[in-house]
Amino acid sequence: MLHVNDITYRIAGRTLLDHATVALPDGAKAGFVGRNGTGKTTLFRIILGELQAETGSIGLPKNARIGQVAQEAPGTEQSLMSFVLAADLERAALLDEAETATDPHRIAEIHLRLSDIDAHAAEARAGSILSGLGFDADAQQRPCSAFSGGWRMRVALAAVLFSQPDLLLLDEPTNYLDLEGTLWLQNYIARYPHTVLIISHDRDLLNSSVDMIVHLDQAKLTPYRGGYDNFERQRRERQALQLKLKKKQEDERRHMQAFVDRFRSKATKARQAQSRLKALARMEPIAAIVEDQATHFDFPNPQKEANPPILQMWEASVGYEPGKPILRDLNLRIDPDDRIALLGQNGNGKSTFAKLLVDKLSVEAGRLKRFHKLEIAYFAQHQLDELRPAESPYWHVRQLMPDATEAQVRARTARIGLGKDKMDTPAKDLSGGEKARLLLGLATFNGPHLLILDEPTNHLDIDARQALAQALMIFEGAVILISHDRHLIEACADRLWLVEGGTVASYDGDMDDYRRLVLERSGAASSRGQKNGGKRKDNDREAQAERRRQAAARREELAPMRKKLKTMESDLEKLRAHVVRLDQRLADPALFADTPDKGAALAKERADTVKKINDTEEAWLALADELEQAKSEDA
Repeated sequence: MLHVNDITYRIAGRTLLDHATVALPDGAKAGFVGRNGTGKTTLFRIILGELQAETGSIGLPKNARIGQVAQEAPGTEQSLMSFVLAADLERAALLDEAETATDPHRIAEIHLRLSDIDAHAAEARAGSILSGLGFDADAQQRPCSAFSGGWRMRVALAAVLFSQPDLLLLDEPTNYLDLEGTLWLQNYIARYPHTVLIISHDRDLLNSSVDMIVHLDQAKLTPYRGGYDNFERQRRERQALQLKLKKKQEDERRHMQAFVDRFRSKATKARQAQSRLKALARMEPIAAIVEDQATHFDFPNPQKEANPPILQMWEASVGYEPGKPILRDLNLRIDPDDRIALLGQNGNGKSTFAKLLVDKLSVEAGRLKRFHKLEIAYFAQHQLDELRPAESPYWHVRQLMPDATEAQVRARTARIGLGKDKMDTPAKDLSGGEKARLLLGLATFNGPHLLILDEPTNHLDIDARQALAQALMIFEGAVILISHDRHLIEACADRLWLVEGGTVASYDGDMDDYRRLVLERSGAASSRGQKNGGKRKDNDREAQAERRRQAAARREELAPMRKKLKTMESDLEKLRAHVVRLDQRLADPALFADTPDKGAALAKERADTVKKINDTEEAWLALADELEQAKSEDA
């Protein structure tokens, strides 16, 4: 399906792709992995034709459709459903043409093609995708302008999934999804009927949804069969074999060089020494394994031990307007060593609950009691914009250590995970992952008793996510985790709380149970949406849609008759043209004089052809009458 052939690409003197080659078979589901900044998105842009490679080419089948989420849905008054339906350009064009076409044959072709592409089930399919991404039936009919940028990114994702391109390119699609949307997307990608290449650092997605991994490392592309865990195992085995072969080769080179050095000057051994010199020159050195520096997180432990519980609620309610609580009946307790993950769709109140914990919101009713010297650190993705763009990590840390020496400040900056090459870089020039690392370091600077993380992994690669999980496991304070990364939740969380139905309560199942619950709800919502579609629409519109469906079914029944009529018309044209040619030959006076038998044969052939024309015309008239009668019955 996709062939990346000998691609080389450089930017600012840095080689991102060096004669890189890989092939994806038709229908493959491939995860595309590699450290941030290695060139994964660049390769996407080359495949799309937005960038031109120095060498090589991209091979795709003729007329193959490529789909990607280029940007968020526009903030217009167009409904979510209409925006997604419009993504199927062929269906939209056919429906528009059907409204204006007058040629009966073209009209038949249009509706036959609409039937072939299952166009009349399109709204149900679009509704199912939108439902899986978190939009209920009412939201699907609301305008795009009613939603924030993150939600409109989901709409754009729904549109490209609905269009079902032959090659689907997805670049970190889970970054703007909650856990529920991520679980649904994993299931959808695994069942997608065409080829998928997805850049992702979500280990669970790469284990459950893809059947191969393409690894970009040292400007080369290497394919591996299976999911991410299988890729890691195969890569370790390949590295071990490479190290073994390299050692064996070095031993062999030393042995050959020693022979050359010893016998080069001896006449009896000179030819053998020369042969070994040539062998040494031809010996291709096995490349050494180069590993990038691993990401490191270090969260200071609480400076003072807290007595349990560090926070407790009794019948608490919280909201933004008096008398209109978002969450109510909160009876919860957090202890110093708790590891809690919050589950629940976006919009159910997870952020509201986090704001209550950090004292940005107060309880309206009930009680909330905190440990009297409770230190809370809060990290959320939107806080990346709060970094001072022109200041380096060193100066951000200096603000918190005004009396420290330069060496002490630099040592603390390095502890955050930003080394010498980054600690003096302006914040605006740091990558998303480096900004996240800096913000996490600043938030946890004083050793909090409670660490609240709201989607901390969005800009982190897989190795960085693993490092984050390890740091959280050894951190001695309590952790509240909101994340779409199931692997991180399973690695770190001991308890699950479900934010749903206007409250927060303990969830007794595990993540497998919750995944099944999410997929069952998504399927049920989609079924209800299809079943009750008429209740959500204007009666006239539904009646019109029903008439269209009935007309389409009837057109499908009559399509063979129309096709037969068209074939007859074509046959008649050919027969009449043949008669004209026969008449021209029979008009030659010499024909019967020179070859009377041939003239008689041509005359007979003409008579037979005229009879065929008459018979075909009668059949055409009978079938046309039958078709007209069927049309009048429908009318």
